[in-house]
Amino acid sequence: MATVEVVSNGRGKFAVDISIGPHAMIADETAEVGGNDCGPQPHDFLLAGLGACTSMTLKMYAERKGIPLEEVRVHLSRRKIKAADCPDCTTTEGEVEEMTREITLVGDLDAATRQKLLEIANKCPVHKTLTGEIKVRTSLT
Repeated sequence: MATVEVVSNGRGKFAVDISIGPHAMIADETAEVGGNDCGPQPHDFLLAGLGACTSMTLKMYAERKGIPLEEVRVHLSRRKIKAADCPDCTTTEGEVEEMTREITLVGDLDAATRQKLLEIANKCPVHKTLTGEIKVRTSLT
């Protein structure tokens, strides 16, 4: 498992360098909130993680089952909605974070296979993490 390190980089109010094993990235905020927009926002990485996991999970499953899945495209977005406008949410007051994931499957797939792949998409590890109980334990060093 890779270790993730995030360090403020001095290239603006919010910009940070991200190291994940041998990989390097930058995150920032948009100009509207005082950033330099020199990298994706933190929530963008969250959506990207869900999309990447979805695609990889579907490709692995299809390969293992011999399903002719040629390509997976995942389009994601997020927004805040009023809890009152979310009939299937447990939160009843304030706002709820809503993520939308649209999956395009390319290949010679019948309706039953497409439905099974949708079920598998909801079993990707990041999806399970986001929809399960999460504890973030924080300490100062």
